[in-house]
Formats: sequence, C-alpha cells, structure tokens
Amino acid sequence: MTHFPRSSGILLHPTSLPGRYGIGDLGEWAYRFVDWLVAHGQSIWQVLPLGPTSYGDSPYQTLSAFAGNPLLISLDKLAGYGWLTAEDLADVPPFPADRVDYGWVIDYHFKKLFLAYERFASGASAEQKSAFAAWCADNAFWLEDFALFIALKDAHGGRAWVEWDEPYALRDEIALAEAREEHKLRIAQHRFIQWQFHAQWLELKHYANERGVRIIGDIPIFVAHDSADVWANPDKFTLDEKGRPTVVAGVPPDYFSPTGQRWGNPLYRWDVMAENGYEWWISRFRQQLTLTDILRIDHFRGFDAYWEIPASEPTAVIGEWKPGPRFALFEAVREALGKLPIIAEDLGIITPEVEQLRDGLGFPGMKVLQFAWSDPKNPFLPHNHVPNCVVYSGTHDNNTTVGWWHEETNDHVRNIIKDYIQCDVYEANWTLIRLGMASVAHTFIAPMQDILSLGKEARMNTPGVQGGNWQWRLQPHDFDNPGKDRLAHFTWLYQRRPDQQERMYGDVAVNNGD
Repeated sequence: MTHFPRSSGILLHPTSLPGRYGIGDLGEWAYRFVDWLVAHGQSIWQVLPLGPTSYGDSPYQTLSAFAGNPLLISLDKLAGYGWLTAEDLADVPPFPADRVDYGWVIDYHFKKLFLAYERFASGASAEQKSAFAAWCADNAFWLEDFALFIALKDAHGGRAWVEWDEPYALRDEIALAEAREEHKLRIAQHRFIQWQFHAQWLELKHYANERGVRIIGDIPIFVAHDSADVWANPDKFTLDEKGRPTVVAGVPPDYFSPTGQRWGNPLYRWDVMAENGYEWWISRFRQQLTLTDILRIDHFRGFDAYWEIPASEPTAVIGEWKPGPRFALFEAVREALGKLPIIAEDLGIITPEVEQLRDGLGFPGMKVLQFAWSDPKNPFLPHNHVPNCVVYSGTHDNNTTVGWWHEETNDHVRNIIKDYIQCDVYEANWTLIRLGMASVAHTFIAPMQDILSLGKEARMNTPGVQGGNWQWRLQPHDFDNPGKDRLAHFTWLYQRRPDQQERMYGDVAVNNGD
C-alpha cells in the first residue's frame, strides 16, 4: 500500500491532550483521541517532535534526538503496574486545565517518575527486570550517552554542558568512568524513564495503527547544542576546542521575521558524517520510524543549502548559504532502511534546487492555505496543488485560522478569498478546511484548534517570541464540539476516507460504494 493514500487527519501534540496531571500524556485521553479520530473518519494523527524538552519547552530544541519526553509518560499507567499507588497520586496540585505550566509540571512529574523507579527496582518481577535489561541493551547506542548526560546535567545544576567542569564537558574517559559510578542511581532512573516512555508510546501507536490511524512524526533537521547528541559526538558538529559553536543555524529574513530567525543550533560537519556513511543519520531515522509511520522533516531545504550564521551575530541577518549533503544522505539512508515515508517541510524561500531534491526523492511537500492569498499564481492556492503534497489550513507556527482571519489578514487577502469561493467568508477556518479537503493533494491536515473554531488564544507557537509557547491544551468537552460532525462530513464528501460508512446527505442516506 502507498504511504500516502487519499486521507485526512489532525495536528495535535500529545502535551495538548486533557488530563489531571498538568500536561497531556500517553494515558486515557490519548486513546480517547484516537477513538475520536476514527469516529470522525480521520486516518492521520500528526504530532510535533517527541523528545525531552529543556529551557523554553520547545519540542524543536530537545536534550536528545533519540530519547522521549518523560512528561508524556502516563502516571496512571505506572500505577497500573503497581509502581505508583492511588495514595501517591492523591496529591495532584491544582494545575491549570487550559494550558501547561511547565515548571510546576516538571517538578511534580519527576518526583513521581523517580518514585516509580524506586518501586520497580525493589519490587519488579524477574520478567519485568529482564524486559528492562533487554530494552536497555537494544538501545544502548544512544541510551547510555543520554542517561549519563542527564545525570551530569543534574549534578551541574541543570547548566548547559559547555559550562560543566571541563573533564566532563570534554569527555575525559577517566572522569566519565568515575561519573558512571558516582551517578549510577540517576543513570538507572533515566534508563527506566526512557523505557517507560517508549513502551507507552509504542502501545499507543499500535492501538492507533490497528484502527487505521497512522502517526506522522516530526524530525527537526538540526539538534540543540545543549543535547546528548552534540556532547557525545563533538566531531560531527562545528564546535571550537571548548565545545562552543563557531557558526549556528537559522534562516534569513522571511515572512515570519524581518531579522530572520537565529535558531542557535550548531551546524553539522557534513564531510565528517559522509566519511562513515551517515551512520548517525541512519540511526536517527531508524529510531524515529519505529515511533511513527511517516516523518515530516522540518526545514527540509537545509539538506540542499543551509544558512550559516557566525555565532557572534545576534540576529540571522548576516550569514551565507552553504551546500548541504543533498541526495547522498538520503541514498545512504534508503540503502539501509528502504523506502522512506517522508514529508518535506519546504516552506519559506525555496529554490529550484530544493524542489529538484524534493521531487527527485519523491517526497511530498507542504501547502499552507493561510499563505495562499497573494495572487492567482500562488503555489499554495488549491488550483496549483499537485497530488503528491500535504495541504494544511495552518501549522503549529501559524496563528489559528480564526486568529489569522481577525488579526493578520487585510482587505486584499479577504477580497481574494471572497472572489475565489464566490461568496462571503463567515467562518474562515471552515472555508480553508473545505478548500484543503477538496484539494487534489493526497493528504489534508488541520490543527485541532481549527476544527474547534478557536482564536489566537489557542495558538501553539509564535516563532521568534520567547515565552508563552507550547502551552495550549484541549478541554474534555472539546471532544463534543460540533465541528466533529462537519469534519466527518467533509471527509466523506471529498472522499478522504473511502472505506467509511454511509453518511446522511440532506434527507437521503448515501452509500459510499461499500
């Protein structure tokens, strides 16, 4: 079966799910959401990167490209194993229900996770301990560096690794051997936490797949400087002798920002990575493709050419384009892993060379309808779509469509949309959802906020703005929002779930040819 049958789905990060522990997790509400998707004809759940977040709480700047976010672990599931008790979970603080208060959540969750490990260590069955040991052995290639990295980070008060005592920062073997012994409890705790994240996630993924729902994951092209990846592999990144980046990643001035975006990630030494056949990247793709069915690569254009900014520059205005690995990387990954179910995030300044790379690899690109309304030649307008693409009403980096309509459009945009659909726009979110559903694009995705007709207060992220991002959460009553029925109807009307049951069309039951 093709990776991309005609289908539709919802963008919702698991942190945005409801739940009593201050943040969405992989417990009851995640399964309810899968059931909600199935009940309304959706066959895709798109998430953001699943890694452990750090300062700023961004899933695009994580402590590891391989590890999972401990905050997503269901505490209720740990209680089900007997590693937490009802009494342990009776002291839940009055977390806000509509947003994630990360500082509060982090403190509470890690106390419970460490307690669960203590119970596991003292009371787990031989079978459970054997399963844990086997998983640790299978994942040692990233897990051992990550667990030691976190233990050392904790021992240094959470500071970035370049600020640690030099023998640890620069990986002196004697110092690291002593650290493994000194911090063996904390290392074991983090191995256990990662085991539980991966077990819970794969159980949820299996539940979704069994019901016809595929998971789209997300790989940021770059990794955070303060990560186990960079600390453990300094030769693969553009660092000085003390481990600090000499040049950093970002994008030049564009739609989102007049000074560009200075992300600050260290850049890859592609020549070094090529020498060992891109082994690190193959491992990264293999790991992520066990967790998801399809991968969206964020900032795909960086594989063709990337914006190199001197680390001393405060903005992204000054920089230069440097060549990426292009086809060589993906040919190596394909040779190792086979056909790659990848979506290329190709937004922003896209050159013919980037299009050649995307199309040569056969990867679908992205069309974002909020960006479509300049003139009839705009490639994001539905009449310019091609079948091999994924169309979105908006993304995690956009305002909600209702927020966009009220806060960011002008008369020009509004008049073009009115002309395009030949009627007044009463509900901008449903106008874009309908246009996306009707597109020839094989896949349509809407952020959950657009199905719920929410405004700017529900925005997930504002690029370039510090603080206040990644916090929005669903409420339990949102599952009953009437938008669900319109979503199901459009999915049937535009044949994005041909196997679904008959639906009512006016007063006539229409059989969908089953």
